[in-house]
Amino acid sequence: MLWLILAATLVRLGFAWSLGLGVDESYMVAAGRVFSLGYFDHPPASWWLSWSAAQVFGESPLAVRLPFIALSALSTWLMFRLGAAAANERVGFWAAFAFSLSPVLGVTSATWVLPDGPLDCALLGAALCLMHAIADRGANRGRGWWIGAGICAGLALLSKYSAVLTIGGAFVFLLTSRAHRHWLARPEPYVAALVAFALFSPVILWNATHGWASFAFQGGRAGATRFRPFMALSTLAGEALFILPWIWAPMMVAFVAALRRGPSEWRGWLLCCLGAPPIVAFVLIAAWSSQRVLFHWAAPGYLMLFPLLGMLIVQWLDRGSRATRRTLAGTAIFAVAVLAVLGVGVRFDLLNPVVRLFAPRTDPMLEAVDWSSLRTDLAARGLLNRPGTALAAPTWREAGKIAYGLGPDVALTCINLDCRQFGFIRPASGAIGQDVLLIVPEHADRVAKEMAPLFDRVEMLEPISVRYRGRVLKPVDLLLGHRFKQWPPPG
Repeated sequence: MLWLILAATLVRLGFAWSLGLGVDESYMVAAGRVFSLGYFDHPPASWWLSWSAAQVFGESPLAVRLPFIALSALSTWLMFRLGAAAANERVGFWAAFAFSLSPVLGVTSATWVLPDGPLDCALLGAALCLMHAIADRGANRGRGWWIGAGICAGLALLSKYSAVLTIGGAFVFLLTSRAHRHWLARPEPYVAALVAFALFSPVILWNATHGWASFAFQGGRAGATRFRPFMALSTLAGEALFILPWIWAPMMVAFVAALRRGPSEWRGWLLCCLGAPPIVAFVLIAAWSSQRVLFHWAAPGYLMLFPLLGMLIVQWLDRGSRATRRTLAGTAIFAVAVLAVLGVGVRFDLLNPVVRLFAPRTDPMLEAVDWSSLRTDLAARGLLNRPGTALAAPTWREAGKIAYGLGPDVALTCINLDCRQFGFIRPASGAIGQDVLLIVPEHADRVAKEMAPLFDRVEMLEPISVRYRGRVLKPVDLLLGHRFKQWPPPG
């Protein structure tokens, strides 16, 4: 296990070093420069981690990703312990091994500045504590484990709102398992729930003082429009792709087998109850939601099924299955090779001929590198931190990449009704009366037309560019709005 954790951590460190921050990562780091009890998009755990790392190590991509890589190592160990508690240490090892190979759980969530890494770690801790608490028949009746489950559940809620689905699965287990239903008449589960609520209370306080903005935003994603069953199937297929189809398929076999055994084998039933709610919920939401359901949202559900997969792998290995051994070894080699090619290719810009072949119009490198060249160009023209002129971007996604590229000493706002966390840390209304330099990577003509009523006049300046290793990835237009008159816009 220690060798597995060390190898996986080294691969993740190399991957984190080779890539710049993606769109969502740049946004979280840039908009999270102002410390807060809560944030618009998600609860604060991942924002606090990246903010803390930036204060200590600076804002380089590797630096802000370090806490998430450290948590991934802990998650791998917790997966091992959860598998051992569910069956034995062999099962735990293969569960952790398969977990490390999954792209969405073992790579992106384990490396990037996203809420999913802290969420996965906290949920694994909660599941492990819960399994020990239920099994403990000592004098204290597992009280310490119940408190641990409450703490980890609270940390999961501090990471992502969807943690409530997995936590709800724990109560489904207590309701459906006759042998464990007596816990509902005891204080321990309710004390654990109170501990989780106490840890989550800063999020409630922030929302209460900010118009319940975060709750409303996330809740609105489940708004119904029409029934679309094919979107549910598409979402399920995308989740399988993110887990890896040849990992997902046997995992579903193990999941169905555990469901058939039911509460009689309570450890497997507990894992099913914890894993099913996120998977089922997001597939159903995809069938009616007005918003696209992202495939990684259901990943915490699959997280709980890896120990079941570990049991199946051990069964196959004990039967002498060469196909299982070859699949596991081949997947490991495949994963490391792909990450090495992507990492080296991006770091040294070696993939340009391939990129141009498959994406001739939009260069994917724009998301994989930092836009620090914008700072160089603006400074050379005297447009950086110019007195009486505010810097702005027209969308929150572009504002994240631009603000991170410009650095922490440059203030940037977002002039858009959907500006996410930028609307709280630096509202556009604060620039009223000033000139505004709009940095516009896309559709400058349309942006100029939309912004015209907000200024006395809008002037087009000479563009700058996003460059990487001497190559121009994209020209970026500059619009100078003279005297910002009002915000929000009329009507």
